Amino acid sequence: MSLAGTGTTRELSSAGLSFRCRRPLPVGSHIELTIEWPALYERVKPMELVVTGIVARSDGGRTAVRLTSKRFRIDSVPAERYRASA
Repeated sequence: MSLAGTGTTRELSSAGLSFRCRRPLPVGSHIELTIEWPALYERVKPMELVVTGIVARSDGGRTAVRLTSKRFRIDSVPAERYRASA
């Protein structure tokens, strides 16, 4: 079974992360998360951190995950540059 949703990352370390989401997730389940990274690769290419892990805790709208893998995914298309005019 595959489900998709959105959440807000609260804490992130090399071993785990926690995030807020609308519904609790089953403890012990395998999960893959894609996190939009705030920096650009080579100053022009958007990046995402893709992690997989096991749900360790999920209650009160907050879920904790023990990470089993992590990697950056770099978009091959440069981010669109915006021009401002006055």
